[in-house]
Amino acid sequence: MKMVLERYHGLGNDYLVFDPNKNELELNPKNVSMLCNRNMGLGSDGILEGPILGEKHMAVRIWNPDGSIAQKSGNGVRIFAKYLKDAGYVQKKKYELLTDGGEVEITYLNEDGSRLRVSMGKLSFWSDEVPVTGERREVINEDMVFGNTLYPATCVSVGNPHCVIPMREISKPLVCKIGNFSEMARYFPERVNTEIMRVDDENQISIETYERGAGYTMATGTGACAAAAVAYKLGMTGNKVVVHMPGGDLQVEIDEDWQAYMTGDVFYVAKVTLSSEFAEKLRAL
Repeated sequence: MKMVLERYHGLGNDYLVFDPNKNELELNPKNVSMLCNRNMGLGSDGILEGPILGEKHMAVRIWNPDGSIAQKSGNGVRIFAKYLKDAGYVQKKKYELLTDGGEVEITYLNEDGSRLRVSMGKLSFWSDEVPVTGERREVINEDMVFGNTLYPATCVSVGNPHCVIPMREISKPLVCKIGNFSEMARYFPERVNTEIMRVDDENQISIETYERGAGYTMATGTGACAAAAVAYKLGMTGNKVVVHMPGGDLQVEIDEDWQAYMTGDVFYVAKVTLSSEFAEKLRAL
């Protein structure tokens, strides 16, 4: 059995694209975890399965490296859009793509499709839409305890749940320390992605991210949108910001209806052909 996957990265956040129209394997949590394992498999921050072809729209299924499903991924969506152009599925400059976290609109900003603007959908701070436990309210600057420490948290849905904590200083060790507790905290029935955010000025913020199902990540599209929205909601910045992350920068704009727009680059790395032995091992899982 021959299996071919394509590797891309967006700001250091790397994904494997698995095209079900070109491969026979049926993905499941076990073989996804094996593929994403950086010692026993190919290594990846996730797998983008698609295009799943419908009557009107194409869809993508986004797998986390632990085998769970991600509702939406900003870097993943941009990477998958680049693949669709590379593979000849899309010729238009603008089109709509379905994710488990809702519909996104893709716009190619250059000829090879490596720079894209994505409409990420409408943001929500309402507890039942994030979701966060308790009575229905907008979860703004609430005290939450993670690992016996109290933090001021603002929660927002970008099609997936985020908890954003403004701080004066941010770092990888700190977000990992918080994320180890916040991901599974009792506040979040569907787990949560965690961003710690530093406001640099009214036009720039910096974030570190701990993703549910993935752990520490160098960059995040939905997390960048979530942090930008929180900074704007709290009056700390304007509605257009550059979001700095260890993997690179994204431009985020929040409009008057709380629609989020993200602009950034993606890069093609390689085509990967699996050995028949490894492909059969994946099939057996």
